[in-house]
Amino acid sequence: MLDDKHRNHPSATLGEPRRRTPYRPADARRTVRRVVAERCRARALSCAPETMADALLVTSELATNAILHGGGITGFDVDVDPSGVRVSVSDHSAEVPVALAPVDEAGRSRPGGRGWPIVCRLARDVSVAELPRGGKRVTAVVPLR
Repeated sequence: MLDDKHRNHPSATLGEPRRRTPYRPADARRTVRRVVAERCRARALSCAPETMADALLVTSELATNAILHGGGITGFDVDVDPSGVRVSVSDHSAEVPVALAPVDEAGRSRPGGRGWPIVCRLARDVSVAELPRGGKRVTAVVPLR
């Protein structure tokens, strides 16, 4: 579990060098792909291609939401254990994500608004935590298959 001081690197427990926080969804996806492969191999865990695809989509949505609605990514963490792939993205905003209806009150289609429902559907556990210095951390656990 993450502590109150969110981490800016893939793991503080394995003695890895400190890594820069990804600032783009593509950077976050690359980190997830690498860390999941390393951790699954090191811990003899099976990670089906579907799990990796779901983890990458959840990562992309969380990172994109942090950029579009949260003022940018301020922290990022990924780990794997027998319960699944845990991805956490922190940003500057304290506002909790919400799902919007695909159409507005006048019946017009809204652009976007599909990322949060995707995260909630693909992840087994999703949590939002306020951070001591402001902002929030969104954590999603994608189950291993």
